[in-house]
Amino acid sequence: MIYNYLDDLNDAQKQAVIHTDGPSLVIAGAGAGKTRVLTYRIAHLLSKGIAAPRILALTFTNKAAREMKERITSIAGFEIARWLWMGTFHSIFAKILRIEGNRLGYKSNYTIYDSTDSKSLIRTIIRELNLDDNIYKPGVIACRISNAKNNLITAAMYAENISLSEYDRSVRMPLLPEVYRHYASRCFKSNAMDFDDLLLNTNILLKDFPEVLEKYQEKFGYILVDEYQDTNYSQYLIVKQLAAAHQNICVVGDDAQSIYSFRGARIENILEFRNDYPGYQLFKLERNYRSTQTIVNAANTIIERNEGQIRKTVYSENEPGEKIRIMEAITDSEEGFNIASDIFDKRLSLQLYWSDFAILYRTNAQSRIFEETLRRKNIPYKIYGGLSFYERKEIKDILAYFRMVINPSDEEALKRTINYPRRGIGDTTVSKVFELASGAGVSPWMILQETEKYPGHFNAGTIKKILLYRELIATLSEGWDKVDAFRKAREIAFGSGIIKELRDGKSPEEISRYENLEELLNAIKIFTESAETNGEPATLDAYLANVALLTDQDNEKAEDREKVTLMTMHSAKGLEFGHVYVAGMEDTLFPSPLSSGNPREIEEERRLFYVAVTRAKKMATLSYALNRYKWGNLERCNPSRFLREIDQKFLDYAHPRGSKFKSVTFTGNKSSSFREEAPPPWPAGSRLKRVVRSGPVTTSTFDGNQNDEYKEGDLVEHERFGKGEIITLEGESPNMTATVDFLTSGKKKLLLRFAKLRRV
Repeated sequence: MIYNYLDDLNDAQKQAVIHTDGPSLVIAGAGAGKTRVLTYRIAHLLSKGIAAPRILALTFTNKAAREMKERITSIAGFEIARWLWMGTFHSIFAKILRIEGNRLGYKSNYTIYDSTDSKSLIRTIIRELNLDDNIYKPGVIACRISNAKNNLITAAMYAENISLSEYDRSVRMPLLPEVYRHYASRCFKSNAMDFDDLLLNTNILLKDFPEVLEKYQEKFGYILVDEYQDTNYSQYLIVKQLAAAHQNICVVGDDAQSIYSFRGARIENILEFRNDYPGYQLFKLERNYRSTQTIVNAANTIIERNEGQIRKTVYSENEPGEKIRIMEAITDSEEGFNIASDIFDKRLSLQLYWSDFAILYRTNAQSRIFEETLRRKNIPYKIYGGLSFYERKEIKDILAYFRMVINPSDEEALKRTINYPRRGIGDTTVSKVFELASGAGVSPWMILQETEKYPGHFNAGTIKKILLYRELIATLSEGWDKVDAFRKAREIAFGSGIIKELRDGKSPEEISRYENLEELLNAIKIFTESAETNGEPATLDAYLANVALLTDQDNEKAEDREKVTLMTMHSAKGLEFGHVYVAGMEDTLFPSPLSSGNPREIEEERRLFYVAVTRAKKMATLSYALNRYKWGNLERCNPSRFLREIDQKFLDYAHPRGSKFKSVTFTGNKSSSFREEAPPPWPAGSRLKRVVRSGPVTTSTFDGNQNDEYKEGDLVEHERFGKGEIITLEGESPNMTATVDFLTSGKKKLLLRFAKLRRV
């Protein structure tokens, strides 16, 4: 070791690092340095003489794994750190399946399908089964299949599950088990796995082949898991099985930041660690190095209301900082204007960068107003989690050629490449190929290899075109595993005709696609040089495996860094910004209406609020609108209950119209206590409820008397809600609101200057 790395740690961090034997649970508050603890714990294991290949470290992003490995390399040296098994759950399990997947019938060159590939295949199956895609929606079915796999329910098990069948019938999708069966079969024939298969198949491998389980139990003497509160049931089981032999497992996380139940994450995994490993040691990292004292203290008052948690007291030794500001707006449009103006003014007055600011919201739809207001003020911004570079058509097309070269059984890659660039093989021919493949139980590529045997299906001209395609793929496939990824990628880009196709384009869109292809080749060059330097595989299949498992945080481009960030609160986890604006703090938005009345889900919404506030280093601003457009109607909103839950001494009502909330003294709510128990059997839960929305907005010539003076008891008529009686009037003109009891619609609170009421 080059220096005494333990000197970089505080006492709590040091204790978590040096206790290396037996199960350890490290609860790390926001900004408490959990990544540093994980990194230094691995370095400490290496310093004790533990061989690097015996250490397994699992993360949720490639970025986290890469940063940890770089830090460990600086401490322990490259020749040691290079042998660590460190990466995301999916990348590590994909690596194991490359080695052991033949036991399950897969070849080592299997393709990893992303969400676009999965939905495309599901869409094809829906069409082939003559199902109504307005009912059998590909996105919905993909989500159902994903949930099933993450709960270790295979296609065969799904078909036999009575409760799942009843649910499918209730939502008019009785043939969903058949779609799942076809989907699983087609993936297998294509020698392909989707993201969820990487977890499901690893579980099957460890369960059905005890010798494989024993091999990896013995191999991984020490296991470390980052963000343990985000693990789902499938990930939890794999980790538990691998750790069973030695019990040298260290998990790091924060139950207060468990916000991904909609993805299958189970907070029980971290809360019940003590039951899974009775001899465990608990370490609490409670010092926040990120935020001001005010932000940390306010966040503590938010999360203390949750019953389901491992309690800790997070503190900060940074400057006290400013109070959290509350900004009130009359409408959602004004909210956008206020926040954009505040960012503009703060950047100038405090000499900040645009990248110091982030706007967080509960739903993606809220971004529109902020995009418009930021554009009007010429403020550069980026939407986090928008269209990924790797999701663009031209990139997907060239990657499909890479996949065909490596795995010609990949039918999704075949569909993208067989007639691009155009070579006269039409949709009818492609449909025939897939029909014959389905009937013969083989991959479409096998049919293309033998088209001469089907003269009744393909004429001589079509067979000639297919032969040219076959020869192209065969030529491009030569020696793909013998040369580096960049050389082969460049050869494919030119040999396929894609370079010429895009280079000849004259429109701005075509020029942009050509530039994107150039950028891809640049990225492959960087990957190749980096892999060769680190002694890792630099072939095309290694590059594809790397790209397939990228996450949102791995896709940031350099030119996007000096911009204001717009993102959902869920996407913000793990990030930090100097100044954070949390928008839409209204009861109709946050907490989500879907969580209403469900104590368990309200607690998750509160954890989400805690995550949002703790992203801020210097300043947090919470904003709400008194009125928000919904389906073309301006509706009255109430400030979020979460605003009333913060200790008022940490708040500053920035807007002159802001009216202080009543301070709430929390004494605990036993009726909403969180029970630490297994979740209800899937598919129960609010995420599967159907949301019934009102119909499309229509225009009319309804003439409302906006200038009338109303009083309580007046009978009025509204264009949408019909006739009713004014029950109460609040406020002063022009912001007076009326509560109207409508005969058919019930009570509604309306802003009179927008309501267009008509006296009856």
